[in-house]
Amino acid sequence: MGYSMTTTSSFHHFFSAPFHARHCTIKNGAIPFPSLSSSAMPLFQRPRISLLRRPQNAPLYHTSERSSRSPSPATRNVKARASLPEPPSSSSSTSTITKRVVLSSALTIALAVANRVFYKLALVPMKSHPFFLAQFTTFGYVVIYFSILVVRYRSGVVTDEMIGLPKSRFAAIGALEALGVASGMAAAAMLPGPAIPILSQTFLVWQLSFSALLLGRTYTFNQIVGCILVATGVAAAVSSGSDSGQMLSGVESIWPALMIASSAFQAGASIIKEFVFVDAAAHLKEKSLDIFVVNSFGSGFQALFVLLFLPFLSNLRGIPFAQLPSYLKDGACCFLNIGADTTGCNGAPLLPLLYVATNLFFNISLLNVVKISSAVVASLIVMLSVPISIYVLSLPLPYMEGGSTLSPFFLFGSAVLVLGLMLYSIPQPAKDVL
Repeated sequence: MGYSMTTTSSFHHFFSAPFHARHCTIKNGAIPFPSLSSSAMPLFQRPRISLLRRPQNAPLYHTSERSSRSPSPATRNVKARASLPEPPSSSSSTSTITKRVVLSSALTIALAVANRVFYKLALVPMKSHPFFLAQFTTFGYVVIYFSILVVRYRSGVVTDEMIGLPKSRFAAIGALEALGVASGMAAAAMLPGPAIPILSQTFLVWQLSFSALLLGRTYTFNQIVGCILVATGVAAAVSSGSDSGQMLSGVESIWPALMIASSAFQAGASIIKEFVFVDAAAHLKEKSLDIFVVNSFGSGFQALFVLLFLPFLSNLRGIPFAQLPSYLKDGACCFLNIGADTTGCNGAPLLPLLYVATNLFFNISLLNVVKISSAVVASLIVMLSVPISIYVLSLPLPYMEGGSTLSPFFLFGSAVLVLGLMLYSIPQPAKDVL
């Protein structure tokens, strides 16, 4: 998924440094509730009506006697009113959702920065075994996600309806992510380093296009311009004043096109994930789809397709498939920092484990942003983390050489990025509903 949703973020790092209750009136002893059906009203707004069974030997009263014993219509009306809790106003509900999105976005930005920084630190001891680290996270997260899913299923958080969702969508997610990994690795092997993150910014353009095409979303002019500015700002920041005019000289056009296609695969996978959440909301009436269902099955199918592509992927990294078992064994020894030949693995296993843990929480938090907002918002959040990560990595860090000085081009690109985010977030005036 590249820098989109789940475990494929490690591969991308690998190559880039309300409803309101209506007034109820009681007539002739009957209480009509036409607008309070379970399908039209959320659970917290349903009237609390208890049906009491009459004891078997209870006396039966004459109609007139029962009427005389019954409370007056006005009294019953008061009781009916009291049994209906006041629904929250639409403004307060919107404010709550906005706060939730803002808090989740802030947490995701922090985790995205930590994810990039810890990946760079993890490559200090794993400098000779980055392919092992990528495969470890891919297949390791399948075990972790499904273990969490089993626990949540047994506790009742995950229901049979969630597990029974069509698996074809998760298979499509896994296939697209695996294709994104394969094409991205093939292109990255032939492209200069600064060109990789710049070409990857087409991810946002693909997301906007797929979101409009597959989900039917519409975007305002300022949102489209804001996204373009964000992508431009990130490209300017990561290039840091390099000679972009000569960057792709001598490179066949197939490789930049393949890197752009890799971003398209990743963006398509993220949009399908958003569609899964939107579609599940219409079918799961009592509960929202648990994110570990999407993470588990999506990661599972991704690992399956990556396993099928493993001979091709290992050859791209210059590792003959026959030597792959020996390479993985050496990588495991370096990861755990055990064995006789672990020269240069100082910092392991602490730094790799910090990266694995941070990447896990980042993927979960990012998918939660997709669930409560959209894939485009999640993509903007990740892009905002890019210049912040570059700034943090320019500082003196443990196990790394002294910090570096950032060029004015970096500051210019960061300013353009922030301007794009502000333009995208400008609230639009509400349209009158006839």
